[in-house]
Amino acid sequence: MTTLASAPATAVALPDAWTPAEREADFWVRWFMIIQVLSQLAIIGPLGSMRTLMRIAAFGSSLVFLFLVRGKAGAHPARTAAVVVMVILGVSIFNPTAAVLPAALAQVGLYLAVLAPLFWVPRLTVGVQTLWTLLTILWAFHSVGSIVGVLQVYFPGQFQPKLSPVILGLGRGYVESLMITTSSGVRVFRPMGLTDVPGGAGTSGFYAVVLGIGMFFTSKKRWMAPAAVASVLLGLTCLYLSQIRALMVVTAVSIVAITGVLAMRRDYRRLRMFGVLLVAVLVVSFRGAVSLARGSVEQRLGSLTKASPQQVYEQNRGFFLQQAFEEMLPEYPLGAGVGRWGMMNSYFGSKDDPNPGLWAEIQWTGWILDGGAPLMLAYLVALFYLIWTTLGIARTRRRDDSSLSLWGTVILAYSIGALAFTFSYPVFLSQTGMEFWFLNAVLFAVARTQSWRDYWQRMAPA
Repeated sequence: MTTLASAPATAVALPDAWTPAEREADFWVRWFMIIQVLSQLAIIGPLGSMRTLMRIAAFGSSLVFLFLVRGKAGAHPARTAAVVVMVILGVSIFNPTAAVLPAALAQVGLYLAVLAPLFWVPRLTVGVQTLWTLLTILWAFHSVGSIVGVLQVYFPGQFQPKLSPVILGLGRGYVESLMITTSSGVRVFRPMGLTDVPGGAGTSGFYAVVLGIGMFFTSKKRWMAPAAVASVLLGLTCLYLSQIRALMVVTAVSIVAITGVLAMRRDYRRLRMFGVLLVAVLVVSFRGAVSLARGSVEQRLGSLTKASPQQVYEQNRGFFLQQAFEEMLPEYPLGAGVGRWGMMNSYFGSKDDPNPGLWAEIQWTGWILDGGAPLMLAYLVALFYLIWTTLGIARTRRRDDSSLSLWGTVILAYSIGALAFTFSYPVFLSQTGMEFWFLNAVLFAVARTQSWRDYWQRMAPA
């Protein structure tokens, strides 16, 4: 497994605070994040009619960076397992029951685009300041998304982008099911935030909560602490109003993970602070959401407590998990052939294809259909190495600067939440999945750069 601290014993020069290699890394990492944000904003702006092209731009940029970024800084420990994933998918193209070649190649390309940051980011020498900039951009974007989401309910009919053509194509009954009733009796769409999908603001709410906690713990500027608390507060309010129970559960899992890592680190001062903050924002955000849409919020949250968590899941998304392992895995132990489900099949599939399209509501079903048990196991191994590496960074406390390990704690919690989301959504074939690999790869690269810097400092003359 790749180590984070190894360097030749001959060099003794102390590097500058901001090296040319770190400047180059900052350029690539920053622009990748900016492209992701702009491609999302373009969907709700003047380029909304070019939705498909904007999605292609988001994922296509990941592939472009994979071939453009150069460097020999090292590889992430999960890299080998990720290569195995791509090999399995490549072989699955030749499965007799695979989709037509364009759909199969597009699906493999989507997998590669999502995984690509794991390959190109560790080539770079990424500094701590780059990580801070990246997380600030992401936090600010999703905080604004949460604010807009709450305003869309507070001012019905305003601040609302055009509805996605994909959603409109599902029929009037489905569209109406995506609406909630405000406390004043007005029917409005679930908050979309900076997306064109009702309930889409829930994703921003999740990011605003998790990253807001990180900002609260790591920022050294006075104004950032209240801004971070406001972000967590609005993020939770947006989650309640978005009505997406899976994201509520994922956020809860992430919060529990943060608590667990802080306890593991014996960081009791921050743990107490986190407990007080959490109780306060939970109460205030719930009261705020109820004041805006009492009946809808109480009914939706009440459905999570009517039975045990296992029973609630079984009554909702659990059927898809059961179907995946009891029906699809025995029928397709080596996969049904890549490209037979999802948007790639919709975009590039053929009506004359002898192998009709299939349906996957959760990530586990998608893995089984695309590559069967081999793909599912290989992807899980890659995830294990990734989580284990991030956990190691989170547990390493530095006396001079604890921000890196604290962000490791937050990104670890975010990652565990994303893993929980696989039981409800095919997250690793989405932009969220790409950001998952990107954030973890950047954290690893920063930790490795920092370990080298510590080495040079130890080797430098007094």
